[in-house]
Amino acid sequence: MATEKRCDWCLGDSLYESYHDDEWGVPLYDEQKLFEFLILEGAQAGLSWITILRKRENYRTAFDQFDPEKVATYTDSDRERLLNNPGIVRNRQKIDSAINNAKRYLELRAEHSISEYLWQFVGGEPIQNAFKSRADVPATTAESDQMSKQLKKLGFNFVGSTICYAFMQATGMVNDHVVDCPRYLECQSLA
Repeated sequence: MATEKRCDWCLGDSLYESYHDDEWGVPLYDEQKLFEFLILEGAQAGLSWITILRKRENYRTAFDQFDPEKVATYTDSDRERLLNNPGIVRNRQKIDSAINNAKRYLELRAEHSISEYLWQFVGGEPIQNAFKSRADVPATTAESDQMSKQLKKLGFNFVGSTICYAFMQATGMVNDHVVDCPRYLECQSLA
């Protein structure tokens, strides 16, 4: 993909550009992958996404490939193992949040399809925005506000509206590629 046509937020870093070209904005329905993004977006709070993206493989290893059934059973020794792992963000609150959110995820999964539950906030199909520049893209929307509110009500944490909107962007619930980016139409066609 021609560099000058991509969304400008990813330019200059090959890992970021690959993520942009292959993943960001692609509608995602796989429940374990949705769990992975929920945890990674929470880990990103206060940091740049590229920081988390560079650590993603380490996260996958450290968190048992984001298997929620395994993560939900983590003990104090697992917490200490994670806090001592330089390959991830070593923040006690974020690590505790991942374990908590795995438990909440399993509770939710016992009642609903996780994919259907999360996708309900956008009416079951991607919202096709038409932003001309990154400056036009909001940090939150009414849909991310609602997702955040409902997830918090279920006991999830690190799921504020900004985190939920980033999650929605990453998992293709919204198409926020700028309109002159080739991925804009490509992601639209995947909806």
